[in-house]
Amino acid sequence: MIGKLSVALAGVCVALCVGAQEGPADFTTQVPLAVSGNGPWYRLELPLAVQLNARQADLSDVRVFNAAGEPQAYALSRQAASSTESRSVTDVKWFPLYAADTRETLPGVVMKTTTEGTLVEIKPSSVAKPGTQVLRGWVLDASAIKAPLQQLNLDWSREQEGFQRFTIEASDDLQHWESWGDGQVARLSFADERVEQHDVSLPGQSARYLRLLWQGQAAPLLTSAKLVSATRSSLPQPLVWSPPLAGTRLGAGEYSWQLPTGLSAERVRIELSQPNTLAPVSVSGRRDNKQTWQPLSSGLLYRLTQNGQDVVQDELALPGQVLNQIRLQVDERGGGLGAEAPALRFAVRATQVVFLARGEPPFTLALGNATVKAANLPLSTLIPDYSAERLKSLGQAKVVGAAVVKAPAVTVAPEEGRDWKKLGLWAVLLLGVAALGAMAYSLLRKPQGQP
Repeated sequence: MIGKLSVALAGVCVALCVGAQEGPADFTTQVPLAVSGNGPWYRLELPLAVQLNARQADLSDVRVFNAAGEPQAYALSRQAASSTESRSVTDVKWFPLYAADTRETLPGVVMKTTTEGTLVEIKPSSVAKPGTQVLRGWVLDASAIKAPLQQLNLDWSREQEGFQRFTIEASDDLQHWESWGDGQVARLSFADERVEQHDVSLPGQSARYLRLLWQGQAAPLLTSAKLVSATRSSLPQPLVWSPPLAGTRLGAGEYSWQLPTGLSAERVRIELSQPNTLAPVSVSGRRDNKQTWQPLSSGLLYRLTQNGQDVVQDELALPGQVLNQIRLQVDERGGGLGAEAPALRFAVRATQVVFLARGEPPFTLALGNATVKAANLPLSTLIPDYSAERLKSLGQAKVVGAAVVKAPAVTVAPEEGRDWKKLGLWAVLLLGVAALGAMAYSLLRKPQGQP
C-alpha cells in the first residue's frame, strides 16, 4: 500500500515539474523566426533592437521555442574584440604617385615588380614638363606581409599641419584595385598642445599593395609607413549600432546618457551637429547611480570644413565593459558642444543565437525575464563537430514580423488569475504526504505479531 502511494506521489511531483517548465508566456518579448538552409542547427544574427528587450545583461534570459512551446537547446556566440591574435608591425616601402594636377582622378603610371611581387619602381606613364607634376598619393608595398592587414600608421613632414584625407585601395596585381574606404590622419596645434592622429583602421583583409590617393589637394611627403597585421584564432563578430539616444546636460561641458539596459559597449559616436566643432573629450561610465564614474576613453572630436567638405571624427573606442550610464566631459576651450546634450549612438558586438531545431516550426525567440537562469550550452556541446567553418555552413534563422511585447508578469489579487491547476496539484501532494505519514504512524503503533 505504501509503495503504491509513493508511486502516485512521484507522479504528482513529475506533473508539478512539467507544469513549472518555462514557456513563451514567461517572457515579455516574443519574436517569430523563419528558418532556411541545412538544419537541424540554425544560427540567428540577433538584431540589436531585439536584444535591447532582454532583462539580463549577459542575455541569460534568451530562449527559443517550437510551435508546441517546447524549449530548444541553444548556444550564444559572442566573440569579443579581444580575440586571441598574433600581431606584428612592419615598416613598408612607399612609392610616390604624380599627376598633372590635383583634379586628375588616377595618375597614369608604370609599375615594375620582381618575380616575387616586390615593388621596385613607379614612374609616370608619360613625360611631363618639369614643375607641372603634383604629388597625388603613394603606393605601399605590402607584398612581404601574409597576414590580414588591420591598421595603417603614417608619419609625414612636420612642416605640414592640418588634416590629411585620402582614399584607400588594395590590389594584388597593381592592375585591379578594390576600395577599402577613406582614411584620415591629422597633426594639429591646439591650446599650446599638439594633437596628432597617425593610425587608420583597415578592414582586416590581405593585400599585396595599397594605394593612397589625396582628393583635391597635394599629398604630404611621407617619412614613415607601417602596417599592422594580425592573425586571429577567430574573427570577432561585427559591431552593431544603436539608434540615437537623447542625453542630459549635467553642467558646463558635461553630459550623460542612460542606456536601455546593461550593455558591453565597445564604441560611441557623438553627434556633432554644428560645423567647425573641435572638442577634446573624456568618456567615463558606470553600472548605476551608486557607483563612481570610471574613466573609459579620451580623444579629440571634430567636424571641420576642409576644401569644401566636412572632415569628421565623431567616434571613440571603449573597453567593452558592461555599462548602464555614459558620461562625456568636454574641454570647452575648443568651444564646447552647445547647451543641449548631443545625441549618442553606442556599438556592441553582434550576437549569434545557434539552436538545435526539435519539433515543428514555426520557432519563436523569447527574451525578457529578470529571474530565469542561463540555459545556453557551449557551442562545442551543442554541435559535437564544432568548428568556425562548421558554424558558417549552418542553416539560417531570421526575424520575421514584429516582436510581441507584453508587460512583465505581476502578482494579481488573490481572487483573480490564480493557477487553480497548480494549487490543486500541490494540495493533492500535501494530502498524500499526510496520508503516507498517518499510515506509517499506524503501522509503527501496531503491536508486534498482530495481523
